[in-house]
Amino acid sequence: MEAYKRRAMKKGKVLLIVHDLYQDDVYFPLSIGYIASALREYGAKITVCDQAVHHYTNEELVEKFLKNEEYDLIGIGFLAARFKETVLDLCATVNLYKKNAKLVLGGHGPSAVPLYMLETTQADLVVIGEGEETIVEVLDTTLQEGSFENVLGIAYREGTTFRTNNRRPVVKKLDEILWPAWDLFPMDYYTTATLGPGQKQEAKSMQIISSRGCVNKCTFCHRLEKGIRFRPMWEVVQEMKTLYDNYDITFFHFLDELFVSSYKRLKNFVEELKKEDLLGKINYNAGGIRANILTEPMAELLHDSGCCHAVVGVESMSQKCLDDYKKNTTIEDNIRCIGILRKYDIHVGIGILWGAPSDTEETLKQDVAFLKEYNTYGELRTMRPVTPYPGSEMYEQALAKGLLTGPRDFFDRFTNSDLVTVNFTSIPTERIYEILFEANKELILDHYQHTTNNMEEAQQMITNFHNLYFKGDITFRGARRYEKK
Repeated sequence: MEAYKRRAMKKGKVLLIVHDLYQDDVYFPLSIGYIASALREYGAKITVCDQAVHHYTNEELVEKFLKNEEYDLIGIGFLAARFKETVLDLCATVNLYKKNAKLVLGGHGPSAVPLYMLETTQADLVVIGEGEETIVEVLDTTLQEGSFENVLGIAYREGTTFRTNNRRPVVKKLDEILWPAWDLFPMDYYTTATLGPGQKQEAKSMQIISSRGCVNKCTFCHRLEKGIRFRPMWEVVQEMKTLYDNYDITFFHFLDELFVSSYKRLKNFVEELKKEDLLGKINYNAGGIRANILTEPMAELLHDSGCCHAVVGVESMSQKCLDDYKKNTTIEDNIRCIGILRKYDIHVGIGILWGAPSDTEETLKQDVAFLKEYNTYGELRTMRPVTPYPGSEMYEQALAKGLLTGPRDFFDRFTNSDLVTVNFTSIPTERIYEILFEANKELILDHYQHTTNNMEEAQQMITNFHNLYFKGDITFRGARRYEKK
C-alpha cells in the first residue's frame, strides 16, 4: 500500500498504549499490532506501553514512558466499554505529559462518536474506522507540520474548533495489510495467557483474523463498516505457519465476526493447512458462525482441520426478539446449527442477549432452558442484558425513543456490560435484576454440576452477580472469562 512505503528522510517517534483490562487472561491487541506494523514500515520508531500485561499505573506510565521522552504521536485504542472506567483518566495523564506530541484515539469506542471523544478527552485527533493507512498519513502530516484538512478518516481539533473529514474507504485487499508487529509486544505472556475450550494445557495460543466484517448488521452491532472482506486463505495460513515456527503456536483463536462463510472457503483453508504441513498439528477456535450458513459438510471440514470451539450468536429463543435484532435467522436455524456442531464434537459457545423490546420474563426462562439443553459446557455462559453501544442501530433507536439523549448520557449510564444501560423492555429495571440473578444462579449451578462440581467456586460466582446487581460492585468482570494458565 502506498501509505506504507518508507520515506528515507522521515523518522518520527510513536508511543502506543495498550490500556489495562485489570485481569490476567488477555488477548493479544491485534488492532494495535496492525497499527504498529504500518507505522514501523513508514519508518517510525515505535514504543509500546502494555498496561494490560504489566499493569502499569498511570503514574508508572509517566515515569517509564512520558517524563523523559518526547514523541510525535501517542496512540490509544479502545472499546466504548472501557472509556469512563479507564481511558478518560489515561488521556488526562497523557495530556499533562505529552509535551508536543499529538494524542490520537482509535478503535470502535471513539470512531462512533469522535467529536464527543475530542471534547471529553482533550485529545488532538480521532482515527475513524480502520486505521492502518490513516495513522501513517497522520504521522506524516504531523512531521511536515501540515494541515489535517485533507486527511481522510479523522476528526481533529483546530484551535477551539472540532472538524470531521470524510471517511476513508476501507482496504479491500486485506493481504496488503502488514501482519501485526508481534515482536514489539510481550509474546511470552500473550501466548500463554489464556486456556480456551478444547485447548490443551501445554498449547501456546494466539489471536488471528481471516476477514473483516460480516454479511449481516444486527441492531446491537457497533461495527461501522458495511459488508465483509476476506483475506486469501493462503495468506492466512502463511501467518499461522509463521506463528507456529517462530512462537510455537499450536492453538489459534479466530476473532472474525464470520470465519465460516462457505464450504469452498473452508475447503481451501484445509488445503492450505495441508500444504504448510499444519494439518493435525494445530487446533483452533473458529470464532463466530451464523446459524443459517453452517452445513454438515462444513462442520466435517471444521472438525477434520482441528476446530475445537465455535460461537453461535443465538441471541434469543424468541422469534420476535430475533426480528427485533434483525438477525435474519430463525429458532430452527439455531437448533439445527448447534446440533450439527455437537455431532462433530465441536464445543459450542452459545451467545444469548436479553433485553430486546419484545423480551419478557417468559422469554428469559426460554433462553435459560435452551442454554441448559444445548450447552456443551466448554465455558460458563450466563445471561447478559443487551447494550446499545454508540454506532449500533439500537443506540439510534434509544435516541429516537428518548431513552438516551446522546453519547454523554450513554457513558454516564454505562458502568458494566452485565448491567442495564438502557431498558428497552416493559419490565421495571429493579425487576430485571431480580430475574437475571435467578436466571444466572440457575445457569451457574448447572455449569458446575456438569463440570468440576466445585460448589464453593459456584457460590462465589453467584455472590459476584449478587454484589454486582444489588450492591453496585461494578469491578466484576463477568462469568465467561478464559482460564489463566
